[in-house]
Amino acid sequence: MKRFSIPMPVRYLINTVLLVLFLVIGNQIIAGNIAGIALGRAQVSIIIQVGFFIILAVSLNMVTGYLGQLPLGHAGFMAVGAYSGALFWRAAVLPGHASIVVGLLIAGIVAAIFGVVIGIPALRLRGDYLAIITLGFGEIIRVVLNNLDWLTYGARGLLNIPRYSSFLVVYICVIIACAVIHVIMKSRHGRAILSIRENEIAAESCGVNTTYYKVMAFAVSAFFAGVAGALFAGNQGILMPANFDFMTSINILMIVVLGGLGSMFGSVVAATILTSLPFLLQPLNDYRMIIYSIMLIVVMIFKPSGLMGNYDFSMSRLLEKIVNRLFTGKIAGKIKKVR
Repeated sequence: MKRFSIPMPVRYLINTVLLVLFLVIGNQIIAGNIAGIALGRAQVSIIIQVGFFIILAVSLNMVTGYLGQLPLGHAGFMAVGAYSGALFWRAAVLPGHASIVVGLLIAGIVAAIFGVVIGIPALRLRGDYLAIITLGFGEIIRVVLNNLDWLTYGARGLLNIPRYSSFLVVYICVIIACAVIHVIMKSRHGRAILSIRENEIAAESCGVNTTYYKVMAFAVSAFFAGVAGALFAGNQGILMPANFDFMTSINILMIVVLGGLGSMFGSVVAATILTSLPFLLQPLNDYRMIIYSIMLIVVMIFKPSGLMGNYDFSMSRLLEKIVNRLFTGKIAGKIKKVR
Protein backbone atom coordinates (compact mmCIF):
# COMPACT_ATOMS: atom_id res chain seq x y z
CA MET A 1 0.00 0.00 0.00
CA LYS A 2 1.43 3.37 -1.03
CA ARG A 3 2.11 5.65 1.87
CA PHE A 4 1.43 9.39 1.78
CA SER A 5 4.59 11.52 1.84
CA ILE A 6 4.82 15.30 2.23
CA PRO A 7 7.20 16.85 -0.36
CA MET A 8 10.25 18.59 1.08
CA PRO A 9 9.23 22.15 0.00
CA VAL A 10 5.84 21.63 1.70
CA ARG A 11 7.63 20.42 4.87
CA TYR A 12 9.65 23.64 5.02
CA LEU A 13 6.51 25.70 4.34
CA ILE A 14 4.64 23.98 7.20
CA ASN A 15 7.54 24.56 9.61
CA THR A 16 7.85 28.21 8.54
CA VAL A 17 4.12 28.85 9.02
CA LEU A 18 4.20 27.25 12.47
CA LEU A 19 7.25 29.27 13.55
CA VAL A 20 5.66 32.53 12.40
CA LEU A 21 2.43 31.55 14.18
CA PHE A 22 4.30 30.88 17.45
CA LEU A 23 6.08 34.22 17.10
CA VAL A 24 2.84 36.14 16.58
CA ILE A 25 1.09 34.39 19.47
CA GLY A 26 4.10 34.87 21.77
CA ASN A 27 4.33 38.57 20.95
CA GLN A 28 0.63 39.03 21.57
CA ILE A 29 0.79 37.23 24.93
CA ILE A 30 3.79 39.27 26.11
CA ALA A 31 2.18 42.51 24.92
CA GLY A 32 -0.95 41.59 26.92
CA ASN A 33 -3.22 41.67 23.87
CA ILE A 34 -4.79 38.27 24.55
CA ALA A 35 -7.64 38.41 27.04
CA GLY A 36 -7.16 36.44 30.23
CA ILE A 37 -3.38 36.10 29.83
CA ALA A 38 -1.21 38.73 31.52
CA LEU A 39 2.47 38.06 32.14
CA GLY A 40 4.54 39.95 34.69
CA ARG A 41 8.10 41.14 34.18
CA ALA A 42 9.47 38.09 36.01
CA GLN A 43 7.58 35.70 33.74
CA VAL A 44 8.70 37.51 30.58
CA SER A 45 12.29 37.39 31.87
CA ILE A 46 11.98 33.62 32.41
CA ILE A 47 10.71 33.15 28.83
CA ILE A 48 13.70 35.11 27.50
CA GLN A 49 16.08 33.09 29.69
CA VAL A 50 14.57 29.89 28.30
CA GLY A 51 15.48 31.21 24.84
CA PHE A 52 19.16 31.73 25.41
CA PHE A 53 19.48 28.51 27.42
CA ILE A 54 17.99 26.68 24.43
CA ILE A 55 20.72 28.19 22.24
CA LEU A 56 23.39 27.18 24.77
CA ALA A 57 22.05 23.63 25.06
CA VAL A 58 21.60 23.10 21.31
CA SER A 59 25.08 24.45 20.58
CA LEU A 60 26.72 22.28 23.27
CA ASN A 61 24.74 19.29 22.01
CA MET A 62 26.51 19.65 18.67
CA VAL A 63 29.83 18.85 20.36
CA THR A 64 28.61 16.55 23.13
CA GLY A 65 25.75 14.70 21.45
CA TYR A 66 26.65 14.69 17.76
CA LEU A 67 30.46 14.79 17.92
CA GLY A 68 30.75 12.65 21.06
CA GLN A 69 33.21 14.88 22.97
CA LEU A 70 32.92 16.16 26.55
CA PRO A 71 33.86 19.85 26.88
CA LEU A 72 33.27 21.59 30.23
CA GLY A 73 34.11 25.15 29.23
CA HIS A 74 30.94 26.29 27.45
CA ALA A 75 30.47 29.10 29.96
CA GLY A 76 33.84 30.48 28.82
CA PHE A 77 32.58 30.97 25.24
CA MET A 78 29.37 32.41 26.63
CA ALA A 79 31.41 34.89 28.70
CA VAL A 80 33.56 35.96 25.73
CA GLY A 81 30.45 36.57 23.64
CA ALA A 82 28.65 38.36 26.47
CA TYR A 83 31.44 40.85 27.11
CA SER A 84 32.18 41.35 23.38
CA GLY A 85 28.54 42.13 22.59
CA ALA A 86 28.04 44.25 25.71
CA LEU A 87 31.14 46.39 25.09
CA PHE A 88 30.10 46.98 21.49
CA TRP A 89 26.56 47.94 22.48
CA ARG A 90 27.82 50.37 25.11
CA ALA A 91 30.01 52.14 22.54
CA ALA A 92 27.84 51.66 19.42
CA VAL A 93 26.64 54.63 17.37
CA LEU A 94 24.54 52.53 15.01
CA PRO A 95 20.72 52.60 14.95
CA GLY A 96 18.97 50.18 17.30
CA HIS A 97 18.25 47.22 14.99
CA ALA A 98 21.59 47.45 13.19
CA SER A 99 23.39 47.65 16.53
CA ILE A 100 21.63 44.50 17.77
CA VAL A 101 22.56 42.49 14.67
CA VAL A 102 26.18 43.68 14.55
CA GLY A 103 26.62 43.16 18.31
CA LEU A 104 25.34 39.58 18.11
CA LEU A 105 27.59 38.83 15.13
CA ILE A 106 30.64 40.29 16.90
CA ALA A 107 29.84 38.23 20.01
CA GLY A 108 29.52 35.04 17.96
CA ILE A 109 32.61 35.64 15.83
CA VAL A 110 34.86 36.47 18.80
CA ALA A 111 33.64 33.37 20.64
CA ALA A 112 34.17 31.25 17.49
CA ILE A 113 37.76 32.53 17.20
CA PHE A 114 38.36 31.45 20.79
CA GLY A 115 36.71 28.13 19.92
CA VAL A 116 39.17 27.55 17.08
CA VAL A 117 42.18 28.63 19.16
CA ILE A 118 41.20 26.33 22.00
CA GLY A 119 39.78 23.60 19.76
CA ILE A 120 42.90 22.90 17.68
CA PRO A 121 45.03 21.69 20.63
CA ALA A 122 42.17 20.58 22.89
CA LEU A 123 40.34 18.33 20.46
CA ARG A 124 43.42 16.21 19.88
CA LEU A 125 42.64 14.90 23.37
CA ARG A 126 39.77 12.64 24.36
CA GLY A 127 37.55 11.86 27.33
CA ASP A 128 38.68 13.13 30.73
CA TYR A 129 41.66 15.01 29.30
CA LEU A 130 39.43 17.08 27.01
CA ALA A 131 37.06 17.81 29.89
CA ILE A 132 39.95 18.99 32.08
CA ILE A 133 41.53 21.28 29.48
CA THR A 134 38.19 22.89 28.53
CA LEU A 135 37.34 23.29 32.21
CA GLY A 136 40.67 25.06 32.65
CA PHE A 137 39.92 27.30 29.69
CA GLY A 138 36.59 28.35 31.17
CA GLU A 139 38.19 29.21 34.50
CA ILE A 140 41.04 31.13 32.81
CA ILE A 141 38.49 33.25 30.93
CA ARG A 142 36.63 34.01 34.16
CA VAL A 143 39.83 34.98 36.02
CA VAL A 144 41.04 37.19 33.14
CA LEU A 145 37.69 38.98 32.99
CA ASN A 146 37.88 39.46 36.75
CA ASN A 147 41.25 41.19 36.48
CA LEU A 148 40.74 43.36 33.39
CA ASP A 149 39.41 46.31 35.38
CA TRP A 150 40.16 48.82 32.61
CA LEU A 151 37.93 46.92 30.17
CA THR A 152 35.44 44.72 32.01
CA TYR A 153 35.35 46.57 35.37
CA GLY A 154 36.24 43.28 37.06
CA ALA A 155 34.18 42.11 40.00
CA ARG A 156 32.33 45.44 40.15
CA GLY A 157 30.49 44.45 37.00
CA LEU A 158 29.98 45.96 33.56
CA LEU A 159 26.97 48.27 33.94
CA ASN A 160 24.61 50.21 31.67
CA ILE A 161 24.33 47.53 29.00
CA PRO A 162 21.45 48.31 26.61
CA ARG A 163 18.61 45.86 27.15
CA TYR A 164 18.22 44.63 23.59
CA SER A 165 17.12 41.06 24.41
CA SER A 166 13.42 41.27 23.64
CA PHE A 167 11.24 38.24 23.00
CA LEU A 168 11.42 38.89 19.24
CA VAL A 169 15.24 39.09 19.16
CA VAL A 170 15.70 35.97 21.31
CA TYR A 171 13.09 33.99 19.37
CA ILE A 172 14.73 34.78 16.02
CA CYS A 173 18.16 33.80 17.41
CA VAL A 174 16.76 30.49 18.71
CA ILE A 175 15.27 29.68 15.31
CA ILE A 176 18.48 30.60 13.46
CA ALA A 177 20.64 28.54 15.85
CA CYS A 178 18.43 25.46 15.60
CA ALA A 179 18.05 25.82 11.81
CA VAL A 180 21.78 26.24 11.15
CA ILE A 181 22.78 23.28 13.33
CA HIS A 182 19.97 21.16 11.84
CA VAL A 183 21.11 21.96 8.27
CA ILE A 184 24.75 21.20 9.14
CA MET A 185 23.87 17.87 10.71
CA LYS A 186 21.73 16.85 7.70
CA SER A 187 24.57 17.64 5.28
CA ARG A 188 27.65 15.55 4.45
CA HIS A 189 29.51 17.55 7.11
CA GLY A 190 26.99 16.35 9.68
CA ARG A 191 27.42 12.74 8.55
CA ALA A 192 31.18 13.14 8.93
CA ILE A 193 30.70 14.49 12.46
CA LEU A 194 28.43 11.57 13.36
CA SER A 195 30.95 9.09 11.94
CA ILE A 196 33.59 10.52 14.28
CA ARG A 197 31.25 9.95 17.22
CA GLU A 198 30.59 6.35 16.23
CA ASN A 199 34.21 5.36 15.52
CA GLU A 200 36.92 7.96 15.08
CA ILE A 201 39.55 5.51 13.81
CA ALA A 202 37.19 4.04 11.20
CA ALA A 203 36.10 7.54 10.11
CA GLU A 204 39.72 8.63 9.66
CA SER A 205 40.56 5.48 7.72
CA CYS A 206 37.68 6.31 5.34
CA GLY A 207 39.15 9.72 4.55
CA VAL A 208 37.30 11.90 7.07
CA ASN A 209 39.50 14.76 8.26
CA THR A 210 38.70 14.29 11.93
CA THR A 211 40.67 17.31 13.20
CA TYR A 212 38.94 19.63 10.72
CA TYR A 213 35.45 18.44 11.60
CA LYS A 214 36.13 18.50 15.32
CA VAL A 215 37.34 22.10 15.14
CA MET A 216 34.45 23.06 12.85
CA ALA A 217 31.88 21.65 15.29
CA PHE A 218 33.69 23.32 18.20
CA ALA A 219 33.73 26.69 16.37
CA VAL A 220 30.02 26.54 15.44
CA SER A 221 29.17 25.57 19.01
CA ALA A 222 31.28 28.43 20.39
CA PHE A 223 29.71 30.91 17.93
CA PHE A 224 26.19 30.25 19.17
CA ALA A 225 27.37 30.16 22.80
CA GLY A 226 28.76 33.67 22.20
CA VAL A 227 25.43 34.80 20.72
CA ALA A 228 23.61 33.38 23.76
CA GLY A 229 26.06 35.22 26.02
CA ALA A 230 25.28 38.52 24.27
CA LEU A 231 21.56 37.86 24.68
CA PHE A 232 22.19 37.17 28.36
CA ALA A 233 23.99 40.52 28.67
CA GLY A 234 21.16 42.29 26.85
CA ASN A 235 18.65 40.77 29.25
CA GLN A 236 20.50 41.39 32.52
CA GLY A 237 21.89 44.86 31.80
CA ILE A 238 24.90 44.04 33.97
CA LEU A 239 27.71 41.50 33.65
CA MET A 240 30.00 40.03 36.29
CA PRO A 241 32.61 37.28 35.85
CA ALA A 242 30.83 35.28 38.57
CA ASN A 243 27.95 34.74 36.10
CA PHE A 244 30.21 32.41 34.08
CA ASP A 245 31.70 30.06 36.64
CA PHE A 246 32.18 26.29 36.45
CA MET A 247 28.62 25.59 37.61
CA THR A 248 27.22 27.45 34.61
CA SER A 249 28.97 24.99 32.29
CA ILE A 250 27.69 22.10 34.40
CA ASN A 251 24.11 23.44 34.24
CA ILE A 252 24.27 23.66 30.43
CA LEU A 253 25.69 20.14 30.23
CA MET A 254 22.95 18.92 32.56
CA ILE A 255 20.31 20.33 30.19
CA VAL A 256 21.88 18.46 27.27
CA VAL A 257 22.12 15.16 29.16
CA LEU A 258 18.61 15.46 30.55
CA GLY A 259 17.14 16.20 27.13
CA GLY A 260 19.07 13.42 25.42
CA LEU A 261 22.48 13.39 23.78
CA GLY A 262 22.03 13.99 20.05
CA SER A 263 18.42 15.22 20.33
CA MET A 264 17.86 18.88 19.46
CA PHE A 265 14.21 18.65 20.48
CA GLY A 266 15.31 17.10 23.79
CA SER A 267 17.62 20.07 24.43
CA VAL A 268 14.73 22.47 23.78
CA VAL A 269 12.40 20.57 26.14
CA ALA A 270 15.03 20.20 28.90
CA ALA A 271 16.10 23.86 28.68
CA THR A 272 12.46 24.91 29.02
CA ILE A 273 11.85 22.63 32.02
CA LEU A 274 15.06 23.29 33.94
CA THR A 275 14.94 27.07 33.40
CA SER A 276 11.27 27.35 34.38
CA LEU A 277 11.27 24.87 37.25
CA PRO A 278 12.97 27.05 39.91
CA PHE A 279 10.47 29.82 39.16
CA LEU A 280 7.48 27.44 39.30
CA LEU A 281 8.70 25.98 42.62
CA GLN A 282 9.01 29.37 44.34
CA PRO A 283 5.90 28.76 46.51
CA LEU A 284 7.84 25.80 47.97
CA ASN A 285 10.95 27.88 48.52
CA ASP A 286 12.29 25.86 51.46
CA TYR A 287 12.07 22.59 49.54
CA ARG A 288 12.64 23.91 46.01
CA MET A 289 16.19 22.63 45.46
CA ILE A 290 15.36 19.27 47.08
CA ILE A 291 12.42 18.74 44.70
CA TYR A 292 14.54 19.95 41.79
CA SER A 293 17.33 17.47 42.62
CA ILE A 294 14.96 14.55 43.19
CA MET A 295 13.31 15.12 39.81
CA LEU A 296 16.69 15.05 38.07
CA ILE A 297 17.73 11.86 39.90
CA VAL A 298 14.43 10.14 39.02
CA VAL A 299 14.82 11.00 35.33
CA MET A 300 18.41 9.77 35.26
CA ILE A 301 17.45 6.47 36.97
CA PHE A 302 14.39 5.63 34.87
CA LYS A 303 15.39 7.35 31.60
CA PRO A 304 19.21 7.36 31.48
CA SER A 305 19.18 8.19 27.75
CA GLY A 306 17.44 11.49 28.54
CA LEU A 307 13.85 12.60 28.14
CA MET A 308 13.93 12.28 24.34
CA GLY A 309 16.84 9.88 23.82
CA ASN A 310 18.09 10.66 20.32
CA TYR A 311 14.58 11.45 19.00
CA ASP A 312 14.06 14.68 17.06
CA PHE A 313 10.53 16.02 16.66
CA SER A 314 9.23 16.97 13.20
CA MET A 315 5.78 18.45 12.68
CA SER A 316 5.70 17.37 9.02
CA ARG A 317 6.56 13.77 9.98
CA LEU A 318 3.83 13.85 12.61
CA LEU A 319 1.30 15.04 10.01
CA GLU A 320 2.47 12.27 7.68
CA LYS A 321 1.84 9.65 10.37
CA ILE A 322 -1.61 11.06 11.15
CA VAL A 323 -2.64 11.13 7.47
CA ASN A 324 -1.27 7.63 6.84
CA ARG A 325 -3.09 6.20 9.86
CA LEU A 326 -6.36 7.86 8.85
CA PHE A 327 -5.89 6.73 5.26
CA THR A 328 -5.01 3.16 6.31
CA GLY A 329 -7.95 3.07 8.74
CA LYS A 330 -10.42 4.14 6.04
CA ILE A 331 -9.14 1.52 3.60
CA ALA A 332 -9.32 -1.17 6.30
CA GLY A 333 -12.90 -0.11 7.08
CA LYS A 334 -13.89 -0.38 3.42
CA ILE A 335 -12.32 -3.86 3.15
CA LYS A 336 -14.31 -5.04 6.19
CA LYS A 337 -17.54 -3.70 4.66
CA VAL A 338 -16.82 -5.52 1.39
CA ARG A 339 -16.20 -8.77 3.27
